[in-house]
Amino acid sequence: MTYAADTDFLVAVEVREHTFHQFADNLLSRLLDEGHLLGLSPQSLAELIHVVTDPRRISQPLSMADAIGRAESWWQAAEVVRLLPDSRSTLLWFDLLRQHRLGRKRLLDTMLAAVCRSNGVGKIISNNEQDFRVLGFLDVVTYRE
Repeated sequence: MTYAADTDFLVAVEVREHTFHQFADNLLSRLLDEGHLLGLSPQSLAELIHVVTDPRRISQPLSMADAIGRAESWWQAAEVVRLLPDSRSTLLWFDLLRQHRLGRKRLLDTMLAAVCRSNGVGKIISNNEQDFRVLGFLDVVTYRE
């Protein structure tokens, strides 16, 4: 089974000082040990780079070169399924934004959900479950206690 990864999960795995690092790392290890795959979208990797290089969010931010290298390693990993947007997912994204009356702070999560749906992925790893549950078609797997 493929589990999509929200950016918050990727950040928690990458940043050792993150409050939920150990929980995220344990979940990732368990899923991979069980033979599951991790679904990644280009936008999630862009957000990952944005967050891990931001000194306002991370006490020891990565350089852009290091962040790009880590994002590329995720993208190239054998256990990763690339979740790519297409015309269908983009149209679904517009529909979801209208249907749920979502604002600008919900654009990227809603786009990720639409990409998941168009790629046949029904589970997403995120501690921001309310961002996805409102859409009604993704099972959210959290990684905190």
